[in-house]
Amino acid sequence: MSSQDNKTESEQREEQQTGAASEDNKQEAVICLGNNEVKSRAVVKYSAAPPPSTYALLQEKTDLKLPPANWLRENAQLGPAGTTVLGSSRKSKPFSSFGMAYDFIDCIGDDVDVVSDSENIKKLLKIPYSKSHVSMAVHRVGGTLLLDDLDIQELFMRSSQTGDWAWLKEFYQRLIDQKWQRKKKSKEHWNEKAILSKFLYYSINSNGAAVPVPSDTGQTADDGCGSGGGGPSWPATYNSSSPDSEEPAIPKEEQVDKYALGHVSSLPKEQNLPTLFDEGENSQGLKNDFARNILWTFEDIHMLVGSNMPIFGGGRYPAVSLQLRDNNKPINVLTGIDYWLDNLMCNVPELVMCFHVNGIVQKYEMIKTEDIPDLENSRFSTRVVKDIAQNILSFLKSNCTKEGHTYWLFKASGSDIVKLYDLTTLCEEAAEEKCQNPFTLPVAVLLYKVASNMMLKKSQNRKNYDTIRTLLLNCIKLLNEERHPQIIASAHYMLAELFQLDDVNEEVGNGESLRGGGSEDSYSDEDEEEEEDEDDSCSYDSSSKPQDDSKAVAVIKSVGELSVPEKYKSTHQIRPNCAFPVSQDKEEKCRLVLSYVLKGLKAVDSSIKKETDLPSADPSTPIPLKYEERSQSGAREVEKEIALLLDRVVSCNEELKMPTRSGMLPGSWHHRVKQQLFLKASKAYYILSDSATNLLKYGRALRYIKLALQCHDAYCSISGGLHPQVLLFHCQCLSLCGDVQLMLAQNTSNRAAYLEEYSYQTKDDQEILHCLHRESSCQAFSMATDLATDPEYQLIISCKCYEAAHDLLTSGVLKDLGQEQLGQVLKRLGNIRNEMGVFYMNQAAAMQTEKEGVRRTVCVAEQELWKKCFSCFEKGMQNFQAISDSVNTALLLCNIGRLMRICAQAHCIMTSDHSRGEFSPEEALYYNKAKDYYQKALKSLGCRDSHSAVWDSVNWELSTTYFTLATLLQDYAPLSRKAQEQIEREVTETMMKSLRYCDLQTESARQPLYQYRAATIHHRLASMYHSCYRNQVGDESIRKQHKTQAEQHYSKAVRLFVNLSDAPCELLRTLLERVAFAEFTMAGQNSNAVKLKTLTGALEMMCETRHAFKLIHKELLEQQDKVILTPEASDKPEDVQGSDGTSSELNTEEGSDSTSSELDTEEVVKLIGVFVPSFSFLLLQMIKLSTASKRKLSVKEEEQVKVYKKVYSQLLRAEKSVPLDKRVSLFLDLLDQLNPHTGSDETRSGS
Repeated sequence: MSSQDNKTESEQREEQQTGAASEDNKQEAVICLGNNEVKSRAVVKYSAAPPPSTYALLQEKTDLKLPPANWLRENAQLGPAGTTVLGSSRKSKPFSSFGMAYDFIDCIGDDVDVVSDSENIKKLLKIPYSKSHVSMAVHRVGGTLLLDDLDIQELFMRSSQTGDWAWLKEFYQRLIDQKWQRKKKSKEHWNEKAILSKFLYYSINSNGAAVPVPSDTGQTADDGCGSGGGGPSWPATYNSSSPDSEEPAIPKEEQVDKYALGHVSSLPKEQNLPTLFDEGENSQGLKNDFARNILWTFEDIHMLVGSNMPIFGGGRYPAVSLQLRDNNKPINVLTGIDYWLDNLMCNVPELVMCFHVNGIVQKYEMIKTEDIPDLENSRFSTRVVKDIAQNILSFLKSNCTKEGHTYWLFKASGSDIVKLYDLTTLCEEAAEEKCQNPFTLPVAVLLYKVASNMMLKKSQNRKNYDTIRTLLLNCIKLLNEERHPQIIASAHYMLAELFQLDDVNEEVGNGESLRGGGSEDSYSDEDEEEEEDEDDSCSYDSSSKPQDDSKAVAVIKSVGELSVPEKYKSTHQIRPNCAFPVSQDKEEKCRLVLSYVLKGLKAVDSSIKKETDLPSADPSTPIPLKYEERSQSGAREVEKEIALLLDRVVSCNEELKMPTRSGMLPGSWHHRVKQQLFLKASKAYYILSDSATNLLKYGRALRYIKLALQCHDAYCSISGGLHPQVLLFHCQCLSLCGDVQLMLAQNTSNRAAYLEEYSYQTKDDQEILHCLHRESSCQAFSMATDLATDPEYQLIISCKCYEAAHDLLTSGVLKDLGQEQLGQVLKRLGNIRNEMGVFYMNQAAAMQTEKEGVRRTVCVAEQELWKKCFSCFEKGMQNFQAISDSVNTALLLCNIGRLMRICAQAHCIMTSDHSRGEFSPEEALYYNKAKDYYQKALKSLGCRDSHSAVWDSVNWELSTTYFTLATLLQDYAPLSRKAQEQIEREVTETMMKSLRYCDLQTESARQPLYQYRAATIHHRLASMYHSCYRNQVGDESIRKQHKTQAEQHYSKAVRLFVNLSDAPCELLRTLLERVAFAEFTMAGQNSNAVKLKTLTGALEMMCETRHAFKLIHKELLEQQDKVILTPEASDKPEDVQGSDGTSSELNTEEGSDSTSSELDTEEVVKLIGVFVPSFSFLLLQMIKLSTASKRKLSVKEEEQVKVYKKVYSQLLRAEKSVPLDKRVSLFLDLLDQLNPHTGSDETRSGS
């Protein structure tokens, strides 16, 4: 048949699979046959025959011994049946079930129980009625059994010629038939076949008349019939000695593995695993030659059967079968079952029987299919036939448990015993080298095809993965790697692909390790239990088994048992319900994937013809992973490496034209399978690296991501262009590499441990690396994945990795595909640029610290660091703005503000005596820039609700900047270029702006800091107005203004300090200044009454110091007891992190307004030195003014004067040498005497 004919037949079969079913939909109804109620349903899956045509009714006395003119000519109506009945074509089709299985792969393993020739089905169901021998090969694939006729006559005849199967012939003669010899069929048998053939040709002849042909032709035909077959029909054993000899049998190498080739690459989806053998002379019986393939459901048994029975039209039904019977021989039970089953399988409702005597036509008779079981002399029970079918199926499924094994079902002629042998085991036990099983390769290919088909079904879920794994492992076990590397490599890739590494967070229903999973051979959970169950299910006692049954897997002692309902009811678990046993441990899962990848790569490499020019490498020798110190110039090398990758993207659609480094030809199966294995290994290493990163094992993570990128480099080296999905995955690898380098830069303290993790290699890793080196030097990303010692270099490398991923994602190929990933990469880019900016900013701050206390100028190195820092922050801000991330944008603006404050500090002027000079214009410029950036940060956030923590941090920094600016203006006033009034005005405005950003209402951890700062601001303003009031000369209205403002700010400062429990010194200082302000006011008063009033107010303020002294006394006692419970506090805000971990690095370098939990005793002593004379002065003046009054004092006033005198006396006599706590205790006592009504903790703040 020509190739065009082959194509047409293939297309026709494809169309029939979809279209013929609709044509036969009328035949799909369930038929209840007679009162036996046996259910049968047949659906034609494929038909090569034309629609049935009406048969020719032969005239009476027609001589069927005379051949018609059209005899033995090819006829579509008869199909192969016309010649098959003569035995002139291949009668024995040992692989016929495999041909059907290949064509209907969807049915195998799950939907169908049995695949076989209809003749084999009939032979099995007639076992209890027939004395004929039965010899069949049985194979198991999933839940499906494949049955093929095993013609031992022809098998042993061939064995005598070639020596093949000699071990089986010896076994057969030793245990079954010691005197085996080929049995020739009688001449009568061949005459009957010839008459039947001529009858069928007459029946399709238009006029029905016998048209004789020359006698020599007839004689030749008869001679052909008697020859017993047209040549050997048993296939040759597969004994190719090298991979080269296998190649001619695989004309379509490039299509061998649909699954391994189509997962990520852009190959056509319609590619499928073809028949691995030529369709011509070397087809080895794997072609589906049946006229019809029918899905037959007999009761609850689903069978895919092949039939060549000719079907004609005519009669009361659209289809009838035609049979020829010798009128002298009555129809027996065997013939009745034969006819009945033929019609059931083909869904033919009527049988037309032609009777003849010595070849002379006598009459026709029409019989309904449901009436066949009730024909005279051939009565049989359809229920019994159903029981036989169920028992045989249960027997076979219970005992044919090992996939890939060839079982032999044998019943000797005239015997009632049916035996089942495992030929694969017998073959393994034989010592001869030629013990080869010709079924091995077809079974392995079928196992592979079924597994591939199940993998490709998108509707399949994880419950079928254990079945797929069993299929593939058994496929691999059957094949020799040297002869079949292609299937073995593809099978290993599919085993690796069972682990869905794309969805790494997927939950697994079973925690068992794959290494502890079920048996690779059997579908039973326990092999020992299976052996015990076999005895029960087969209903025979092993102890009483005859000696010649010792090699049998199972035995049916009597064929009569098959007729007993449910005698052999299967207890064997056909389709296991256990979940795919994948460990939840990611590392273990990925290690298994890599082990399969390695085996697949070895299979590919072993079959590549051309040896590489590389020196042979020892897989046991580790390939060193470099550990070097890098300079900044190394970053430029990384840019060059990554630019090479971007060049490949441009040529995405180009194909490789030259052989690869190892000699692989582009487009060959080696090429495509190796591509997928490299890609799978890269994914596994990526998962391992990601998992190690989560475990904080950054050295291990860097090693794994290095291996992932090396696999990807090897993949690129054998690929002309890169598929978009591969590029997306590569972007993930680059991003993870950036993450790991960033973590290493941030964790420099554990460098020794990271180096140890980085240097370790497993044997599998070493061997995979050597496989990679056959195709590539794997150095494209070496600098990006080396473990460096310089944190700056690591940060630069991390940034370059993110930039490369960003460039890939924004290239034309991925512009529309990687939008989600682009957002993540932009966030990482913003983060790393923030980290780099903080790194340079800290370096600049460190340089500044080194210069503290010495006269300095801004050096070039500092300016370079500022520029780098500002550039990083600005680029990072652009990245966050690109994804509308207002929170992280605000954080980077905040960090730029901090940089401006560092720049301001660097411009501080130092005098020749190393003291601080005036506040410079440069300082003012940078502080104003800082507040501008902080305000932009607040504007970016919009409101506090968007991110309260970040809002509070930015708010605090802005307040700090204003406060620092005002403090420096006040303390180091630039009087050389500005007037005092202008400076005072600027200080007041700036302080009030700082106060505006002090959030005193919101309850938070920062609220005490805000209160302290607000109190400090009021205190400073009060002090400034106090100073102005004292020094102001001239305009009295301005002096009054200053006095009023000073009193107001002192009052507010006291009120705020009183609310703080950790600022007693500040409260005391403020009160003393306020008292001093009252004293100065009194000095300018002339009236004694007014002075007395002022003094009374000042003394009340002095009494308010009791609260401060009480806090000081408490802390002094705690210090004595050495119990310091309060933690160190400062105004430094906590680092606030964005959603991706971006640290704002917000802090303030100015500590002038910070609070301290530890009491400064020196400061207390200084304040007491002010308190005592001020207190004594007030008391003395009160005594003088009270006694100097001309008005007579009241009793109450006299008592008050006595108290003043007493307190004054005690104050003068107080010893200064006593411990500080004692002195403070004395002051508390004196203040209590002055104002007994203020003995509580509360004090009056004054107005």
